[in-house]
Amino acid sequence: MGESIAVGGACLVRSPADLASFRDGAILVAEMTDPDWVPVMRRAAGIVTDHGGPTSHAAIVSRELGVPAVVGTGNGTALLADGDTITLSCAEGEQGRVYAGALAFEAEEVDLGGLPRPRTDVMVNMADPSAAFRWWRLPAAGVGLARMEFIIGNLIKAHPMALVHPERVRDPAALGRIRELAAGFADPSEYFVHTLAHGIARLAAPYHPGPAIVRLSDFKSNEYAHLLGGEGFERAEENPMLGFRGASRYYDERYRAGFELECRALVRVREHLGFTNVVPMVPFCRTPGEADKVLGVMAANGLERGRDGLQVYVMCEIPSNVVLAEEFARRFDGFSIGSNDLTQLVLGVDRDAADLAALFDERDPAVTAMIAEAIRKAHAAGIKIGICGQGPSNHPDFAAFLVREGIDSISLNPDSFLRTVRTIAEAEAFQ
Repeated sequence: MGESIAVGGACLVRSPADLASFRDGAILVAEMTDPDWVPVMRRAAGIVTDHGGPTSHAAIVSRELGVPAVVGTGNGTALLADGDTITLSCAEGEQGRVYAGALAFEAEEVDLGGLPRPRTDVMVNMADPSAAFRWWRLPAAGVGLARMEFIIGNLIKAHPMALVHPERVRDPAALGRIRELAAGFADPSEYFVHTLAHGIARLAAPYHPGPAIVRLSDFKSNEYAHLLGGEGFERAEENPMLGFRGASRYYDERYRAGFELECRALVRVREHLGFTNVVPMVPFCRTPGEADKVLGVMAANGLERGRDGLQVYVMCEIPSNVVLAEEFARRFDGFSIGSNDLTQLVLGVDRDAADLAALFDERDPAVTAMIAEAIRKAHAAGIKIGICGQGPSNHPDFAAFLVREGIDSISLNPDSFLRTVRTIAEAEAFQ
């Protein structure tokens, strides 16, 4: 993942207990990562994992942090020994490589003033507020995807419902940690709203007044359960990827009070901190009826679509979003194609299954046909449509396809911005 190169000593981390011994500037080698590992990932020169694919936690977070990563190696932890000097290269095409020893390489400097300015709006994906200003020099039209769950998982750390109802948290250690985190606030709910609002503001600031599209929380139930106090508020699911997630949570009594905290944070960002460029986006919205319920909850909590110029977008990442695009277009101001989930659901491929990674391809004809149809229907309805999945960052030919289809915006991982902007400009030149 990424396009850079790292040289350093391998540091094997076989369990969370080993994280404390991680050496700054080393290359993290592990079976896989999860949100608890992000502080260590920030300190790593590079990352190697046994499991995972292009949409795994390690892949997405490493690209956000600008750290090169080779994921899904299968046996990296078996082949590499702690302390081995290795060179990790993500600059040789789609396949990452790990070399023994410290290899010499050349770095290219790019004059941003000479970068082409495509007609297509080119935006950036962001998640980590602490890294937001790292990329401010990139000539982006705005933030095409800000992931709210990164802030919840890494800064807030606690399940929203555990902050609404701390009296229902049964784990004394988790409750004690929640009290520590919320110390100094009027109540734990205010801790959530304050931290989330200021995190979103940092993501919205670098490209203000350009739009900052903030995706509402999209943790799966198993991921919510791992947050402090979360186990008591989540039910075990056989397939969380297709379970209680996205829009379905927001109006359900099991989570509605938690979603209302998200709404309060967005109101604070827009009305009190002044970032009216923030555009909330609803993920994994299965039906138009579900959209109506979510918009109703948002309006009841100060986020009424159309009031004070508020726009609300929806992810186009389920086949039903494409089939019923006209219905969704009546309820939302814009679409953003989530190519990761859309590919998974069109092809029936678990996006996190390493054994099926070769089949997970946004460029498959079935997927591109769905995307082309979504673009056509959005434009026929008079609303904008963009894309914020990993596809354009991973595959230049996929970015060129999107340009040919007339997509309005493409949001990229920052580390692939320069290369993909050139690809987009070249594709536009042939139109």
